[in-house]
Amino acid sequence: MATQAHAHVSLPPSVAVEQEEMVSNAQTNPLSSAVGDASQAQTQSMPAQSNATGFKPTLNLGGCIITQYSYTDREDKASDGGFNVRIVRAVAHGKVWNNVAYRLQLELSGAPGIDRGARVLDAYAEWTRFAEWQPRLGQFKRCFGFENPIHPMNVGMGSFSQMTQRLQSINDRIGEHVSNGRDIGFQMQGDFLPQADGHRLLHYQVGVYNGQGTNHVDVDKHKDLIGGLWVMPTKELRIGAFGWNGYYTNEKNPTETLRRVRYDLGFTYEGAVSARAEYAHSVGGTTRGGATRSDGWYAMLGVPVPQCDNLKFYGRWDCYRDDATRWDGLVTNWGLTANYYLGKNYNFQVNYTHTVDRNLALRAGHYNTIDVQVCAKF
Repeated sequence: MATQAHAHVSLPPSVAVEQEEMVSNAQTNPLSSAVGDASQAQTQSMPAQSNATGFKPTLNLGGCIITQYSYTDREDKASDGGFNVRIVRAVAHGKVWNNVAYRLQLELSGAPGIDRGARVLDAYAEWTRFAEWQPRLGQFKRCFGFENPIHPMNVGMGSFSQMTQRLQSINDRIGEHVSNGRDIGFQMQGDFLPQADGHRLLHYQVGVYNGQGTNHVDVDKHKDLIGGLWVMPTKELRIGAFGWNGYYTNEKNPTETLRRVRYDLGFTYEGAVSARAEYAHSVGGTTRGGATRSDGWYAMLGVPVPQCDNLKFYGRWDCYRDDATRWDGLVTNWGLTANYYLGKNYNFQVNYTHTVDRNLALRAGHYNTIDVQVCAKF
């Protein structure tokens, strides 16, 4: 008969919500300098069965809440803004066996409905024994782009860039339901060439996915192939490229299958100063028709305030063209954000965005948006 042991339940997890996807060692939370590690966990105990080697399964529980008030002077909208519960998430992660990790994340905000309201974001298992290759199976972030895997609290601005939303599949232009950059599939990732300071010089990740987004089974005979490769000259700097070759089938019209071929180039630096920039290009149509080529890019800089460690300002130039063959459809967002961190798990954020949308006739496409967000993790 197996002996009795105890599984540790940590509240909150030390890194569970720093990034939505924790990958192998070289990528572990490059944004932690922005908000610090989570507060020291409080530990509880619960009965569990130990295995023959005495391993104790672990369960870490945490979550994140982001609330928002926004105002816009855009004249063609029915509302000028209001209050919003942007994100409510619950996370459970840990290990069920030596080097076998799991993660479950639920989104709890939004009105109930199909692909809305309470739903599964992450649900996967991963073998983490070797830094050079770590297989993962289940539902998780697509391995495309630097900004996609960052937790919303750590993006620096009040939202993801347009390019990340439309081309890194947070809210994909192709017409897929909102999948928050995720899909169901299998991924392999790893790090090579350890350096003297402990970080590794080279990181790769490659995955095969259904191509239909979260919580949906495959409906065609195609699979998406996505991969990324980057170098880390220092532990703060990553320079990389990503590729995506796949298809999406319109579930409301199963005879319509759309090509999705994309590439992404970028870098990210996370120290006292934060900097990130990417360019992405997409080939393939959408369920609503229109252009078959689109692109987007952004450049962001975050600077701490001297003598005030809790305050950091970010600025971003953010551009997107739904038709990459035309400049008269360019949408540009100029953003400025102030982040004030009260402790390690609480962030008060004020965002200002000036938009120039060349698709709009009113006021030559110029309008402004101000929003205030309060972010808390536990």
